[in-house]
Amino acid sequence: MKFVEMMRGTWLRRVAAAFVAALFLPGLIGVVGGSATASAFSKPGLPVLYLDVPSAAMGRNIRIQFQGGGPHAVYLLDGLRAQDDYNGWDINTPAFEWLYGSGLSTVMPVGGQSSFYTDWYQPSQGNGQNYTYKWETFMTQELPAYLQANYGVDPNGNAVVGLSMAGSASLTYSIYYPQKFVYASSLSGFLNPSEGWWPMLIGLAMNDAGGYNAQSMWGPSSDPAWRRNDPMVNINQLVANNTRIWIYCGTGTPSELDTSGGGGNLMAAQFLEGFTLRTNKTFMENYLAAGGKNGVFNFPPNGTHSWGYWGAQLQQMIPDMQRVLGATPSAG
Repeated sequence: MKFVEMMRGTWLRRVAAAFVAALFLPGLIGVVGGSATASAFSKPGLPVLYLDVPSAAMGRNIRIQFQGGGPHAVYLLDGLRAQDDYNGWDINTPAFEWLYGSGLSTVMPVGGQSSFYTDWYQPSQGNGQNYTYKWETFMTQELPAYLQANYGVDPNGNAVVGLSMAGSASLTYSIYYPQKFVYASSLSGFLNPSEGWWPMLIGLAMNDAGGYNAQSMWGPSSDPAWRRNDPMVNINQLVANNTRIWIYCGTGTPSELDTSGGGGNLMAAQFLEGFTLRTNKTFMENYLAAGGKNGVFNFPPNGTHSWGYWGAQLQQMIPDMQRVLGATPSAG
């Protein structure tokens, strides 16, 4: 074996060991979508509806938090530890308040822990799940049809924003459904999930968050589903679609936005963000090399894997989404 190959293998083993160590630090639950921040929830009195939307694909109703605001919508996707009571964007930020009066409707699906918002092959093996996740079918077919029929939301010309596990999903939706999602954002997302050790690392994270089995999702790492759901692999199609994209990832360096105070929590948030940054920067390089000209890439000198930064990015993004989606803010 060549020396370079030996060094690369050593580096990968060290990265994997560090990832696992970060994964099991106490407080990681708060990093990837559990505990609320100081600015959690919007002010009372906003016109937020709680809808139980039937999904034939999943054989059950899916809870949706919905705030009407215009014919086009922003779909806000949750993180790895999505809860079954509220969407993490509502738990951890006043997103409904930020988007109220923007001219955009707001759609927050509830649930989907460790789902990657994708269509799975089968129920997760090993944790007792008794139905198969079919989130892509729901988010791109069933839910848009329901919102059009009942609330006048156009199934086309919308935005999707995903953080952490949902970053790759938001870009994947825009790759395969470019008319439906003309705007896609990934915040600290895993943008090359089929590469190298990523399938194993994703599997470790999913197992830690609810005992979910990555092979039940996309099969073994050699299965074509991993590449089908990999934005890096499909970047040429994304460029051809001319989707407006907004990509953010921090460096892992804390700032005043890190207010949780938990040592283990902060350490995990630092590691996860710093580890993810390399792939995000490579994604930008490949996007530009492929001729992409419709993207915003934010890689500031700080930022951990946590809600304060994702909320700040959403606030910065709203005017850009309004412009692209042609939203007219309401008076007052």
